[in-house]
Amino acid sequence: MGVSEADQHWMRHALELARKAEREDGEVPVGAVLVAADGTLLAEGGNRNITEHDPSAHAEIVAMRRAGLALGNHRLLGATLYVTLEPCAMCAMAMVHARIARVVYAATDPKTGAAGSVFDLLSDPRHNHRVAVEGGVLADEASAMLTGYFRAKRAKG
Repeated sequence: MGVSEADQHWMRHALELARKAEREDGEVPVGAVLVAADGTLLAEGGNRNITEHDPSAHAEIVAMRRAGLALGNHRLLGATLYVTLEPCAMCAMAMVHARIARVVYAATDPKTGAAGSVFDLLSDPRHNHRVAVEGGVLADEASAMLTGYFRAKRAKG
C-alpha cells in the first residue's frame, strides 16, 4: 500500500499521544490512533498499564476499547491503527479479533514485536483474518523517544 500523507499525519498525532502519556503519567511513551476507512478519527489512546495497574492497557488496546464503545461494536472493520511502537502479541491478536484492516507503526520492537520482526501474527495464514502492515513511519522520532525514556529510567535506578 505504501505510506501516504495521511499516514504521516496520523503517526504525528500518535507521537503526540505518546509524549503526553510519558509527560502526564510517567508511562512508556506509546501512542495509538484508530482511523475509520473514511479517514475520520474513531479513537485514540496512550499507554495506561502503569497508571491503571493493568497489563493489558497498551495504547493499541486503549484505542480499540474506546472505538468499540463509540461504535457499539467489537468489530472495527476497515479501520487503520497507527501506533508508535510495533504491536506485541497481545495487541496484534486483538487487532485480528477486531478485524482491523491495517496497522501502521513507527519503531520496530526487536524484543516482542509481533508485526513481522520477532513474530508475524498479523499475516499468519492460519488466522481467519489478516491485517496489512506498514512499518517504519516516523521511526527515528519514535525510537528516540523510547530510548530517552528508558535511559532516564535506568539513570534513576
